[in-house]
Amino acid sequence: MSTVFPSKPGIERNWHVIDANDVVLGKLASHAARILMGKHKTIYTPFLDTGDHVIVINAEKVKLTGRKDAQKVYRSFTGYPGGLVETGAEKVRATRPARMVEEAISGMLPKTKLGKQMYRKLKVYAGDKHPHAAQQPAALTVARSANAAASKVARSANAAARKVS
Repeated sequence: MSTVFPSKPGIERNWHVIDANDVVLGKLASHAARILMGKHKTIYTPFLDTGDHVIVINAEKVKLTGRKDAQKVYRSFTGYPGGLVETGAEKVRATRPARMVEEAISGMLPKTKLGKQMYRKLKVYAGDKHPHAAQQPAALTVARSANAAASKVARSANAAARKVS
């Protein structure tokens, strides 16, 4: 039996909205990258772009765990000698919050022409408004950090129980 590959007209592209409010940046990025690549579809093929469009709203409210707000550094290079520009996560969040989400998601996509094609289907907005209502995007949920907080409480309770005994 021969393998059937999807053709360009046979690939149906849907639109999805992800609300980044109080969602951990890495979880959001991995979820969005999975949808952009098309890994959630049965017709997924590694060398074809079978993914959907993703809209991320509330990028300014995305959550960073640990001390990343103070310690994480975003680097860019101008191309000139001594042109390495380093910016802290706090400043990036204040000036251009969509950049944090865009860089996290693009880092999880393939580093090829195909990855660039997938990246073009990503739209990130700092606020809760987006101009893609005509595409009728479906809302997606990403695991919130409340689960992480609950597991943190459980871990601290276990540690306290170990100290007592």
